[in-house]
Amino acid sequence: MRKNILTLGLYALTFAFSLQVSAQAIPGTLNWYNKEGAGMATDKAYGLLKKKKSEPVIVAVIDSGVDIEHEDLQGKIWVNTKEIPNNKIDDDKNGYVDDVHGWNFLGNAKGENLDAARLEKTRILAKLIDKYDGIDPASIKSDEEFELYQTVKNEIEGERAQYEPYLEMIKSGTLDAETKKYIEDQLNYNLNVNYDDRSLIGDNPDDFNDTNYGNPDVEGPDALHGTHVSGIICAIRGNDKGGDGVADNVKIMSLRAVPNGDEHDKDIALAIRYAVDNGAKVINMSFGKSYSPHQEKVFEAFEYADSKGVLLVHAAGNDAKDIDIEPNYPTSKYSFQELPLDHFLTIGASTKDKEELVASFSNYGQTGVDIFAPGLEIYNTVPQSAYQNLQGTSMAAPMVTGVAAMLKSYFPTLSMKEIKDAMLSTVVKYTVDEFATKSVTGGVVNVYNAVKACQKLESSRK
Repeated sequence: MRKNILTLGLYALTFAFSLQVSAQAIPGTLNWYNKEGAGMATDKAYGLLKKKKSEPVIVAVIDSGVDIEHEDLQGKIWVNTKEIPNNKIDDDKNGYVDDVHGWNFLGNAKGENLDAARLEKTRILAKLIDKYDGIDPASIKSDEEFELYQTVKNEIEGERAQYEPYLEMIKSGTLDAETKKYIEDQLNYNLNVNYDDRSLIGDNPDDFNDTNYGNPDVEGPDALHGTHVSGIICAIRGNDKGGDGVADNVKIMSLRAVPNGDEHDKDIALAIRYAVDNGAKVINMSFGKSYSPHQEKVFEAFEYADSKGVLLVHAAGNDAKDIDIEPNYPTSKYSFQELPLDHFLTIGASTKDKEELVASFSNYGQTGVDIFAPGLEIYNTVPQSAYQNLQGTSMAAPMVTGVAAMLKSYFPTLSMKEIKDAMLSTVVKYTVDEFATKSVTGGVVNVYNAVKACQKLESSRK
């Protein structure tokens, strides 16, 4: 029966980014992504930097939350020194009370936190169902909103029909606990039009001026994904406790905005602005969805980050699709957009197999994906000072985030635009499985090459 469930794509964690999981690292592959070969040559790159000092770089992780007490992240967590912990006063007057390590946009002032949320298409259907339910399609000539209603309605009904046959198996106890939870979450929350995923928080998610919500609990009820992402970026190097982080002098700012379900555009936009205003140089965005009702507001936040020279790094998504044709939101290319963003990268997931470099789950796009990075079998931090092997473009994005942060740390006089360009211009290119057509650069990020490029650029200015 598990084989049938795997065929239906149910045996996965219930994040919108569909990451894939195994419990332990495969022997000999613990730190493959930092090695040469199909990895990023991170360890080799540090050999070029032995006599060079570094400066700390703040990296914002917009995610499910981060276990800031993890043993392998000690000394790596951002501290807002202008804020006095737990005094219930907004000491630095930035609009967020007790935001010592970041902010939780999925909670309320009572300290209660949201875990499960609807998918965006479920929210769309819930808004339109009273208006269009029962209407004969033939009676409506051309209406984009009605077409959207029909599309999301058919998608949701189809997916619910896929999961509902397993309810009897759940009742009989014949499904394993993880699969049972996945199905129940889909039916009770993600695909349930009657579930209000914002009542606990208390704000209006469509009003971007309604910003007085959330709390300082940056871990939340399920920080597995965000903790793993953070470990990839900067877990302590060389302590043999898990996979090494890419960057060695980073402070992680945790911005909890990604629930078990789809993130709200408003939370993402506000999290980006928070990160920029509080000193982040790089923002990791390992999330995505098929619908985005407030695209303009999210893009405005991107433009704000872009104007401040802050690099945005986004996971391409795990639907094995061409995002040049089927967008995965947020994106760097909107239909209403007039000018390109100078500080935005979209990342696909590569493997350690040079003959099959594109991970089977990874989205791709000759114009929509900028670069690939390791995203298969990545062993790193998860809550309670544990470690786990996860995979997805959610793991590939923090690889590039880590590289960008590491370069900024050792080459502080270079702009993030220059660092971005250095990464893109020094990729390792491959000719296998049409890899060159899967992204703008046709390559995998390489830290050693990028460091040499930054050294050359820095020397040219002396």
